[in-house]
Amino acid sequence: MAKSLIEDTQEYVFNLLTDKLPNTFIYHNYTHTQRVLKSTKELIENSEISKEESTILELTALLHDIGYTVSSENHETESVKLAEVFLKEKGADDSIIKAVSDCIMATKFDEEPNNKLEEIIRDADASHFGKKYFDEASEFLRKELELRGIKSYTPADWRAENIKVLTEHSFYTEYALKNWQPRKEKNLAKLMGKKKKRKKKLDVEKIKAKYKAQYKNESPERGVQTFYRTALRNHIKLSDIADTKANILLSVNAIIISVVLANLISKLDTNPYLTWPTVIFLFFCVVSMVLSIIATRPNVTSGEFTKEDVKNQEVNLSFFGNFHKMELKEYEWAIMEMVKDKDYIYKALTKDLYFLGKVLERKYRLLRITYTVFMLGIIISLVSFAIAVKNNPNVNIEDVLPETNEQTSYSNTQKKENSNFMI
Repeated sequence: MAKSLIEDTQEYVFNLLTDKLPNTFIYHNYTHTQRVLKSTKELIENSEISKEESTILELTALLHDIGYTVSSENHETESVKLAEVFLKEKGADDSIIKAVSDCIMATKFDEEPNNKLEEIIRDADASHFGKKYFDEASEFLRKELELRGIKSYTPADWRAENIKVLTEHSFYTEYALKNWQPRKEKNLAKLMGKKKKRKKKLDVEKIKAKYKAQYKNESPERGVQTFYRTALRNHIKLSDIADTKANILLSVNAIIISVVLANLISKLDTNPYLTWPTVIFLFFCVVSMVLSIIATRPNVTSGEFTKEDVKNQEVNLSFFGNFHKMELKEYEWAIMEMVKDKDYIYKALTKDLYFLGKVLERKYRLLRITYTVFMLGIIISLVSFAIAVKNNPNVNIEDVLPETNEQTSYSNTQKKENSNFMI
């Protein structure tokens, strides 16, 4: 009869938890129930108890968490209510029902067991503390608490919580103390080791952050390096802008000259009064292009240095124009000499900044002249064209402007009609 009752209970618990337990219960589910039942049987086999007591313990292991299907609050009480109804329906003795109910209530973590049966079920319920799969079970419990919206733990907080629980927990049975306690102590030591390692890592990071902040605040070297880095970056950006402006002027003037040569030059035979305005216009365009090319044209450098130049710190090794003709070994030697002396490095960077500034001054001065010439050229050319047209009142504007496709088509048609008429 006992075997049949346990089998019926196992089927009842499986169906109940499968049908009514929310899927957020990834720890307190049928897997946990089976694990507690297995640990209970392990304790029963190594304890001197009667068959009736064995039945009570197995029933308790199966029924102790079914109250979660009703409520998470006081689930032990709800488990007792469901268990009593089920066991009465199965015709269990009142003494067994009473003992099962007491054992279920004994699974409360803050309650002390009152007898041997309650000690066994308490040890079985907490058996994962002394098992190799403790980390896995603990992670499932953390995730369940998060999914149910009870509390979300960080890994560090959860580690601290587990250390607290394992420290306060105690096994009661002789078998658990002998076989599960050593593994529990290893699990606790592992958690303590991780906590200590984490604390040490945080301490190191704090020290690094402290000294880093102190270095930033107190070290003038960092400020000097930032100055050179920022200044060099700004100079390079300004040089790129100057080159872009020069390229724009080159492109615009090239387009203008191509348009003038294609359309306006062919009209000078029949409109000689446009010769000088056209020459003036082309002259200013060509001058603008020449100035743009000069502004962007690189300077020729020697590309060589001597050992005396390096020893006297008279050569800037950061500029390719000073070493592009030198052998690699000679340049490596020069660099090694330079990095030995911090002042030489700063001196080289200072020279780099200075000569970049000189180049930029030349570029922007030429660009300013180029834009001025281009602007004046446009104005003077327009004025000269206006004067030329004004001094020739009989000018037909169609003779000056290029013919469109419609005008060409119309002209060809007229010529063809006139030809037919003459015939």
